[in-house]
Amino acid sequence: MTTLIAFAPSLSTLPPWQGVFTLDGAAYSGVAMWSLFAQRWYLSLTDQNGNLAWNGAIVGSPLTSNIFLAPNVFNTSTLLYREDTGNFEVTP
Repeated sequence: MTTLIAFAPSLSTLPPWQGVFTLDGAAYSGVAMWSLFAQRWYLSLTDQNGNLAWNGAIVGSPLTSNIFLAPNVFNTSTLLYREDTGNFEVTP
């Protein structure tokens, strides 16, 4: 089953976007920040203890293929961002 998490950041809030992801059965806090230098969004995932699990650029996947975020970080879960729909997709 795929879980969709809407990505609708606002530059008037701090952080601009945050959400909760369930990856490998554990909850991770996700925070997205805009990089003025790189002109793109970056996502940081931290576990419940505040330990950084992954930090990287949000690269959009087209509808025809998958570009996974946080590759090889989680055992069974995958995470990607669908640029066309504006959603993160978490499986399973």
